[in-house]
Amino acid sequence: MNQQFNKGLFLTSLGSFWWGFIGVIYFKYLEFIGFIEIVIHRCVWTAVTLIITTFLFSKWKIFFSVISNKKYLIGLFFSGLLIFMNWSVWIYAIATDRIIDASFGYFIMPILSVFLGYIFFDEKLNQKRIFSILLVVMSIITLLFFSIKSLPWVGIIVGISWAFYNLIRKKINVDTDVGLLVESLFILPFALISFYYVYQSGLNDFSLENPGLSLFILLAGPMTVIPLFFYVRGVELSGLGPAGMIFYITPTLQFLLGYFYYDEPFSFIKLGSFILIWIAVIIYLKDLYETN
Repeated sequence: MNQQFNKGLFLTSLGSFWWGFIGVIYFKYLEFIGFIEIVIHRCVWTAVTLIITTFLFSKWKIFFSVISNKKYLIGLFFSGLLIFMNWSVWIYAIATDRIIDASFGYFIMPILSVFLGYIFFDEKLNQKRIFSILLVVMSIITLLFFSIKSLPWVGIIVGISWAFYNLIRKKINVDTDVGLLVESLFILPFALISFYYVYQSGLNDFSLENPGLSLFILLAGPMTVIPLFFYVRGVELSGLGPAGMIFYITPTLQFLLGYFYYDEPFSFIKLGSFILIWIAVIIYLKDLYETN
């Protein structure tokens, strides 16, 4: 039991580091092609990557058993919509110099996961964890009250969509990569249609005339699949709440990159709200260490 739990925390940490550092650097570099085309290619090449891995690991039998189950199919349809929303808004934030705002969403997401884990999976929620949730609520109220005009809406959408995505995936409990493939196939037709219109408009940067750039864009698939696989598998092994708190590696790295490397503005009001969240994280992680 403890071995599985620790493995889950390790996988979650690995996926979180990938998102927080490698993913930001990669997608930020591609911002010159426009966030719409980046989203399209992320959807297309993620599906292609997952089709290849399904062949390599001989999982088509599992795939067909999943799509023949109505409950799984409905759940993966909605989780697919949530992951598409998350990808789109996050890439928009990266392309418009709002990495810090996006990191806010990922800071509040783990606390949402703790709360959802308590409601849907009876995961432990003692006084310290309740206090950490209240601190996050206070941080959100602080932003709403003092900076409504500059409310980080991209962060709020990112956080809520990702928290509920993890909830659905843990609820239906299908193979990580097969579930991702089904989700990607739901999104794929819309991505292909969108790319057709981008191509017809002559606005596409992905073309045979620039093979180097095209190959680099193609990496959007593996860049998405690898950390997502690590993280979702980690959630399955360690639980929604614990994995959600380890995920704080992601927004911390995003925040540091946004502020120190990309020179994004950061107000004192946002600093105050972030401090409340960081205190909540410390309280929860200390309690997690003491109880496991």
